[in-house]
Amino acid sequence: MTVIKHPAVGQLPKQGPVIDDWRPEDPQFWGHTGKAIATRNLWISIPALLLSFAVWMVWSTVIVRLNAIGFGFTTDQLFWLAALPGLSGAALRVFYSFMVPIFGGRRWTTVSTLSLLIPSLWMGFAVQNTGTPYSIFVIIALLCGLGGGNFASSMSNISFFFPKSQQGTALGLNAGLGNLGVSVMQFSVPLVVSLGLFGAAGGAPQQLTDGSVQWLQNAGFLWVPPIVLVSLAAWFGMNDLTCAKASFREQSVIFTRKHNWLMCWLYLATFGSFIGFAAAFPLLIKTSFPDINALKFAFLGPLVGALARPLGGWVADKLGGARVTLWNFILMIVAVFGVMHFLPSHGSEGNFYGFLAVFMLLFVTTGIGNGSTFRMIPVIFRLFHERVSAGKSSADREQAQRQAGKESAAVLGFSSAVGAFGAFFIPKAFGTSIALSGGPEIAMYGFVVYYVTCLFVTWWWYSRKGAETPC
Repeated sequence: MTVIKHPAVGQLPKQGPVIDDWRPEDPQFWGHTGKAIATRNLWISIPALLLSFAVWMVWSTVIVRLNAIGFGFTTDQLFWLAALPGLSGAALRVFYSFMVPIFGGRRWTTVSTLSLLIPSLWMGFAVQNTGTPYSIFVIIALLCGLGGGNFASSMSNISFFFPKSQQGTALGLNAGLGNLGVSVMQFSVPLVVSLGLFGAAGGAPQQLTDGSVQWLQNAGFLWVPPIVLVSLAAWFGMNDLTCAKASFREQSVIFTRKHNWLMCWLYLATFGSFIGFAAAFPLLIKTSFPDINALKFAFLGPLVGALARPLGGWVADKLGGARVTLWNFILMIVAVFGVMHFLPSHGSEGNFYGFLAVFMLLFVTTGIGNGSTFRMIPVIFRLFHERVSAGKSSADREQAQRQAGKESAAVLGFSSAVGAFGAFFIPKAFGTSIALSGGPEIAMYGFVVYYVTCLFVTWWWYSRKGAETPC
């Protein structure tokens, strides 16, 4: 273990995997030492998170093809397979959000990335046997939630590396480019399942009902080589920060903070909508517009949503997170009504390209909201601790800032856990709505009501003149 001492100007000290001296708010330290280290950790974290999202959401493309190779699952069963990774991923995020301060970012990123091998390999073998029972697919779908859990620890880890003024951009890049894993998966899986990518080692192809063949096992096997490579990169290239060390008891104070729960509510609306819509989008297209090849368009939504997230963080850094979040919820409400306008209804066939265009706008707003809400969290907790420590000694104020950083990281992780439940609730809401009424409109109206409550929360606590915590 190498201790980083105060470096001279222009001098970058030799480092080991564990860093004891970390002062990102110190301009000299940041300019000559911190920025290079933080950037390296960020650019290893991003592909690790991308793979996590790819494995987490892989069922959104697999379920569209299962029955075509001989399985006989109902539409509701298929929606369940799309929703279950969201449920387990959200539950795991609750625990993962506290792991980095306990085990260290480098260690936890390596182990959590390697864990993705379990569902990837098992899925690859399970889909090759049409006698595989539905219960096995349920277990594999739940294990894909390991990828969902990784987001909480990844965002918590990166938040420690960057100064507050750059956290919106850094977290936006980590999450936004990581979120691209959904789009990368939805684009690449339809391509690789049509190829004997791994030869005899990958197994025999499946016969489709139209006479063609595919290798659906590639949807799982595809991720195995990059998971191994990125895990090695994390182990040898990332760092653990001793200043980020904290026990669960130290972090659990967030459960007494009102703003933790308010931001969970907002983040469920932004990230929860992004990941929930991403999980449901292919099957929603297939059920609403059966003549359209859903997998040809499904990757577009997660793509634009993921690319919009860094933009949301960057704009929030410039204009303020609450202002961006407030207007973003207004656009989300408008976009939902737009989607409903173009859906088939009352004998009308609907307009697929109108539906697609407005849904792209909806995905963009989820991405922008993801970035802007995460920009709000560090500001909220910094202001809170500045007020608490006002008038105290410089040592007390410095300790308050360190505590603000730890609480911000914990809230980033925990709110991401709550937000991930959208990956479960939204596909199930669509499935239930279709079962009850034949269409997704009931679910859509429910989303509008929820977004209106988020609009009020943002305005009342964070955006209006005289708000309790303007950010």
